[in-house]
Amino acid sequence: MAIEDQDLYLDPALRDWVLFPILFVMILVGILRHNITVLLQSAPKQQPLKAIREQLSIQKSAIIRQNGHHISPAAFNARRAYLTQAYTEGKFLKDPEARGKPTANPLTDPGGMDQMINMMKGNMANFIPQTIIMGWVNFFFTGFVLIKLPFPLTVRFKSMLQSGVQTSDLDVRWVSSLSWYFLNLFGLQFVYTLILGANNSANQQMQGMGMPGMGVPAVGPLAPGQDPDKMFAAERENLELVQHDWILEGVEKRLLAKYGAKA
Repeated sequence: MAIEDQDLYLDPALRDWVLFPILFVMILVGILRHNITVLLQSAPKQQPLKAIREQLSIQKSAIIRQNGHHISPAAFNARRAYLTQAYTEGKFLKDPEARGKPTANPLTDPGGMDQMINMMKGNMANFIPQTIIMGWVNFFFTGFVLIKLPFPLTVRFKSMLQSGVQTSDLDVRWVSSLSWYFLNLFGLQFVYTLILGANNSANQQMQGMGMPGMGVPAVGPLAPGQDPDKMFAAERENLELVQHDWILEGVEKRLLAKYGAKA
């Protein structure tokens, strides 16, 4: 019998006692993890004006580089000249006197320590529940085949969809219980967003990938140990290398060529 013609008859109890429990527990743990993370986070400290200006000036350069094609060449060149000169002179630095000096040890910086502690709290609130759930699934439900995907897949997906099932001739579309856990781990992000809102802590695993948006990261403090002067130098080089292409260049001729003959 060919692998494509395999037809397994699964016990309905697998759906009630393995498939749905793993799904519901993953959702409940995600909600619990979100609330624990919110409780563990300390209130953000008010930053001085110079520190906020230092962060926003870096983002301003990224905005101009990625969306500068919406403004005229003269406006773009004026902004680029102003920012490159300001980066060269260090106008946006929070502490201009520390320019050229080695960066401070993040372990001795109170702001850096607070950021590292909050990051550690978030990682612990995310790592511990997932370790417990994976051990629970691996101990009680290993070896079960739960569902069959309705679309064909290549053999490369076999190791991902049939973890814990040592059968070389099983159709790749069958999903094991351990693989069902991993599918829920990375596939419940939209469910968490629907229940908890867009800015939730349950799907913080995937937040590192970022959202497209405008291509600009969110406002936040610099990572501990980062040298803002070096970041400004890198942004200055990026601005100087940008090739500006105005999207409205020759728009009159394009409109006349497209609609002039119909007038």
